[in-house]
Amino acid sequence: MEPIEVMHRLGRWSTGRGPLYLLLAARLRQLIDAGELPPGTGLPPDRVFARILSVGRSTVVAAYGLLEGEGRIVRRRGSGTRVAGGAPTAAPTTTSAPMFLHLLEPDPEVISLACAAPDTPPPEMTAAFAAILPELASITADIGYHPAGCPTLREAIAQRYTRLGAPTHADRILVTNGGQQALSLLARAFIAPGDRVLLETPTYPGALEAFREQAAVLDALSVGFPGFEAAVRAHRPALAYLTPTFHNPTGTVLPRLVRRRIAEVAAAAGVPLIADEVLAELGFPGEVMPPYAADSDDAISIGSLSKSIWGGLRIGWIRAPVPVIDRVTRLRAVHDLGGNLPTQLAAAKLLPQLDLLCANHAAQRQSCHNALLGALAAHLPDWSVSAVRGGQTLWVALPYGDGNSFAQTALRHGVAVLAGSGLDVSGGSGEYIRLHFRHPESTLTAAVARLATAWENYRPPAQPAIAPPPLAV
Repeated sequence: MEPIEVMHRLGRWSTGRGPLYLLLAARLRQLIDAGELPPGTGLPPDRVFARILSVGRSTVVAAYGLLEGEGRIVRRRGSGTRVAGGAPTAAPTTTSAPMFLHLLEPDPEVISLACAAPDTPPPEMTAAFAAILPELASITADIGYHPAGCPTLREAIAQRYTRLGAPTHADRILVTNGGQQALSLLARAFIAPGDRVLLETPTYPGALEAFREQAAVLDALSVGFPGFEAAVRAHRPALAYLTPTFHNPTGTVLPRLVRRRIAEVAAAAGVPLIADEVLAELGFPGEVMPPYAADSDDAISIGSLSKSIWGGLRIGWIRAPVPVIDRVTRLRAVHDLGGNLPTQLAAAKLLPQLDLLCANHAAQRQSCHNALLGALAAHLPDWSVSAVRGGQTLWVALPYGDGNSFAQTALRHGVAVLAGSGLDVSGGSGEYIRLHFRHPESTLTAAVARLATAWENYRPPAQPAIAPPPLAV
């Protein structure tokens, strides 16, 4: 593709707030992700691009550097800059994120420890769908477009928060197609290009993708937000993102005093605080934490049924102050008018049963967790890993090498794992991998046997492998 054609596709890119390099990177990212600039497309040289755009060369260099770090472009001395992938570019040192490949091109021979959710709908879910049939048959004068969600489900979610210690009215609930859509909508609502977002590192990679899509500047704090007050003063963020209960990937649970202090600091500074509680229902027996809303009525909470009931049940929600719900609802209406009404009606039947459903499976999740820990201790004793109190993942430190290159070795031996560096915006966690424990114990045992063989055959590269953009849950 000629530079003039790239410019034609680029269109207007310099509208909005923030440094020009972020705006340029955001527009190129959109074109790459949408396929407008397909794999292998050559991009203009730094100097040429800068002259065409009437900007400093440093703007183009910085934008290219950001996209290269995300794995979206490849820069080679002598062959220029190209969109990653495709025959015209040199073979990358790694493939795409294992979880992403496993979803798009599922391989029955590969055990995926990179993507986790319940893989079988429980009988209560099929019963809930059967129970709504008379209600569906009686609907009249309702076209089914509810951008904020089905009123019945909004009320059920509100009642659940109230019962758990956070009094909530239905107008403070927005139903979404899973927790990921909730994150994406909030990112669009609060972030303009160049805005800063405070988050933990490592963290859920889907959040990183949502914030990067809005061209945010990501400022990292350690898990649990130590130094949060000073960071708020220094960076003046537009948004803060926290996983307080069964943190993804480390499994950490924040004490209530720490949760309250973080909420107080955010409220005093006027910083919207997102508490991602998608995994909060996944405690092991005896592990129960109240919702973050019980400690901060102003915090924005995200919940979901996809991790507690079934991955295919795409029901999530946002609990927030009414002005935030109204703002995000207007965004939601533009994108898809509303969610699937029958599914929301069934979810409303499931909400009152959620505690019992989660409790019924808590012992099994803990047993699988213990089985994975035991197998790792037996077959890979030099790997460093700690037990958790709930959630669905273990955060594993390798004794040498790096997670990116080992993930490729593991994949060749039939196991997909997630490299830690893709979850760490600070550029750290290179020696970590993330494993989930939601498979049956026999499958986890087989996966560890394959990992042990992969580790025996693993030879770290002279230079650590570069992580591709992570897309995992």
